[in-house]
Amino acid sequence: MTIHIEYETERKLDLACEAIVQDVVLAVLDFEQCPYEAEVNVLFTDNEGIREINRNTRQIDSPTDVLSFPMIEYTHASDFSHVEDSAEDFFNPDTGELLLGDIVISVEKVTEQAEKYGHSPRRELAFLVAHSMLHLCGYDHMEENQRQAMEQRQRDVLSGKGYDR
Repeated sequence: MTIHIEYETERKLDLACEAIVQDVVLAVLDFEQCPYEAEVNVLFTDNEGIREINRNTRQIDSPTDVLSFPMIEYTHASDFSHVEDSAEDFFNPDTGELLLGDIVISVEKVTEQAEKYGHSPRRELAFLVAHSMLHLCGYDHMEENQRQAMEQRQRDVLSGKGYDR
């Protein structure tokens, strides 16, 4: 498992961010029964940085809490059965790891939303990573049944690792 973590902001969270990210990434992959070692990129930025990325990629000119950029197109969420058919597209040739994608997190939103929702920044960061990892595994929340299924998976992963509200 390789998790590349970069900071594009001077703002820091007073948390063991790398440990939380690693804990949740591994928990989601385990929960989703990913049969491969995987590679994930995580970028911590500020509201202006994520706003710019949101504007450039989604044409939404406002900051958001987390953005997910999956490398794999799924027919069904967490169905990894097709990735070996196009290994050159989905696996890092140097490490053999499955390239899941990129996560971008606003450190300002972690703090803001933790306060807004009445839980710790630790739990908020864990939530955002779990949410984004589920997107990297093919889940979405555009329809009500998808939203409910994704939210239940988030709760299961987070509670299983002790990231309760």
